[in-house]
Amino acid sequence: MGTLDWKNLPFGYIKTDFNIRCHYKDGKWGKPEVSQSEYIDIHIAATGLHYGQEAFEGLKAYMGKDGKIRVFRWDENASRLISSANGIKMAPVPAELFREAIFQAINLNKKFVPPFGSGASLYVRPLLYGSGAEVGVKPASEYTFIVFVTPVGPYFKGGVKPVNMMICRDVDRAAPLGTGIYKVGGNYAASLRALVAAKESGYGSALFLDAREKKYIDECGPANFYGIKNNTYITPKSESILGSITNKSLIQLAGSLGIKTERRQVPVEELAEFSETGACGTAAVITPIGKIVDPEKNKIYEYCKDGKPGELTMKLYNKLVGIQIGDMPDEFGWMTVVE
Repeated sequence: MGTLDWKNLPFGYIKTDFNIRCHYKDGKWGKPEVSQSEYIDIHIAATGLHYGQEAFEGLKAYMGKDGKIRVFRWDENASRLISSANGIKMAPVPAELFREAIFQAINLNKKFVPPFGSGASLYVRPLLYGSGAEVGVKPASEYTFIVFVTPVGPYFKGGVKPVNMMICRDVDRAAPLGTGIYKVGGNYAASLRALVAAKESGYGSALFLDAREKKYIDECGPANFYGIKNNTYITPKSESILGSITNKSLIQLAGSLGIKTERRQVPVEELAEFSETGACGTAAVITPIGKIVDPEKNKIYEYCKDGKPGELTMKLYNKLVGIQIGDMPDEFGWMTVVE
């Protein structure tokens, strides 16, 4: 493989040696199998290709100072994948099988886990899709579960940098009673028009409003949104937002740091009251927002005036990352050592 330049890894796909695959057939899951191929043989009539029966997860493994590899909150990813599978009528992957597959994928690709202090980590991508053939619209009777890993660099090279966002009113990523709460590919496909338009206009991402009334903040590109005011961490509550494990963790961390938390509807106008805003998710942990532009209402909300992320944002970021890389005590029991 040659040696990887750990300090300059992109946030992208790098081939590793092995991936894990498992098949659901005749009403039950088989044993996980090891593969060296980056490709899959898939039936041309698989429901994953035609009817969007597909869900995925993203989690990270970190090399600790002590030379042990730890995974962050894998059980939360396992239960979210079960929820996504139930949401679009796929065979759910039992938590134990999920654990076995991700730990095996990490162990087999140990040499790709970036060293402690490099700022990089091993990204783990579990994937579940309908692999059984159907031509009518209905759930498949066969499913495939795959776990692959790839080393990724930090999302922000050279420290956490604020990005600018654009409010998008002409695209919805999910309907109120649709699949927004599940981590399924269709939501990401639905968001692409807005994300591409935002990027083409020079913004880091698009900020979605609720699909029903266009009054409240919904998702922040492919991540959850939060705002901070009066020592309170506020994050939207909605029936179309994906439950972010990072956001859930930040809410707990905020409480432990004496920061109040609220999960409720956040009206667009409230953007003017926040001292800090950000997006959170597995990839970047926290993406601080420099400014939010509302082109339709001709408004600009500014944060990070000196180009630096806010104080509470960095406090939360440093504590979460400290726990993940094993630099700070894991007081919540979030990390699992890969044996």
